[in-house]
Amino acid sequence: MDVHTKVLLVTANVGSLFEDPEGLLQTWLHEFLSKVSYIQPKFLALHLQEVGGKTYEKSMEHVQEFIRCLCDDSVMAAYLSVHAYLDEDFKSAEHFTALGNLYFAHIDIVSLKIWNFLTHNWEEQIQKDKHIYCGNIETIATKEKSKFPQNYFPECKWSRKGFMRTRWEINGTVIDLVNIHLFHDASNLVACESFPSVYCKTRRRALVHTIERFHSDEKNGSVPYFLFGDFNFRCDTDGVVKELTKNLNPYRADDTRIENNKVHYRNSIGDTVLTIGKKEFSHVDHKLKFKEDWLKKYDRELEPLKDTLDEYPINFCPTYPFEEDPHMPMDYMSTRCPAWCDRILMSPQIKEMVVIDEWKYGMIGESACMGDHKPIYLSVRLKANKGSAHIPYVPESLKVLGHEALNDDSLWMEQSNTDTCCSSNSLVANTHYIRMKPVSTSPSEDMKDKNGILSCKNEDCKSLDNDNALLLKETTV
Repeated sequence: MDVHTKVLLVTANVGSLFEDPEGLLQTWLHEFLSKVSYIQPKFLALHLQEVGGKTYEKSMEHVQEFIRCLCDDSVMAAYLSVHAYLDEDFKSAEHFTALGNLYFAHIDIVSLKIWNFLTHNWEEQIQKDKHIYCGNIETIATKEKSKFPQNYFPECKWSRKGFMRTRWEINGTVIDLVNIHLFHDASNLVACESFPSVYCKTRRRALVHTIERFHSDEKNGSVPYFLFGDFNFRCDTDGVVKELTKNLNPYRADDTRIENNKVHYRNSIGDTVLTIGKKEFSHVDHKLKFKEDWLKKYDRELEPLKDTLDEYPINFCPTYPFEEDPHMPMDYMSTRCPAWCDRILMSPQIKEMVVIDEWKYGMIGESACMGDHKPIYLSVRLKANKGSAHIPYVPESLKVLGHEALNDDSLWMEQSNTDTCCSSNSLVANTHYIRMKPVSTSPSEDMKDKNGILSCKNEDCKSLDNDNALLLKETTV
């Protein structure tokens, strides 16, 4: 028997899949199952985000069909132990994450245990056991699921972002498998202001919160982990724009409607090369430009966490946002700057538990329409009988980063109602901030934009001298 266990980890945002099941479901399953058949793992972990789609109230019914098709396929016949956790209770605003964690264990696995987060003990798994939990899964003790604290949400209201983890002992080696979904960029115009953007800082804050929680878990202990999901990591948009607009001139159309505020960058003969709007990021060579090597240097969101999280080298193109048209499976939509949103990360101790030179980190369905996100996979060989490796209580670098996040005023603000003005070759957004809690003794200064211009509604401005004032958002992005 092989002393190492081949493990396949896959993360996939499947929001598009459930909104167009007739057009995408079979293609998605074919590409995914082909990868499973090719790699032939002994343990398979599939982490899904946006289960049921973005309009989950209408499309959640398709989730069961997806699970049935997946489990009944001949490729999966030898995976006799199945655990599936599908968070589908969209009526529970304080709990709903739309996350799905699916695990398949091959008949060849000699020893398999799953952790009970309520009793804090192992549960031995028997071959042919199938546990599929769906709907409201709050009481299922073999998983831990949590939404981020409400004051972490950029829009001051519940969204579907959070994490769900399970713990496994696979042939004597213990690991956590964590599914995560972080916040997106609501506006390209705001993202262009600086790096790190307010969205990047909000993601960082939630990520640090999650990792600290694992490292500080006294009841369950702390074990090495794989953290994989839709991190919504974006490229340094400010840097990307500067790179793309060298020797170009910015121009804004004469349109007073805020939703039409766009900046066009033109070359010397007047041709538009790049257009940026709140939800538009369009380059004249959009199909190919963002698949070139130059973009990788702007993938910087993980830099502050390099001592806490590891990742294998990325040799695939940005995972988002792909066209959802089956006739354009390799093209990017012109809504966002393409980025590596979907990732598989790990605690540094994982490297001691896997065979060093045997790994594959790549994309599934490169030439097929898989929705706006392409699934990402990591194949490794997990050493047997390594037990639970020791990891630090809370890494010092993480403490520092967490402290910085808690004291960063911008994380307590929300940016919306963006308008743009052009100065030289850069974008500046006049931003309407909404205070979530008092963070300064001079709130009127906090409400000024980069140009020192106060940006607020008249009724809001009246209360700016009151340090206890709470400004509520009138519209959501």
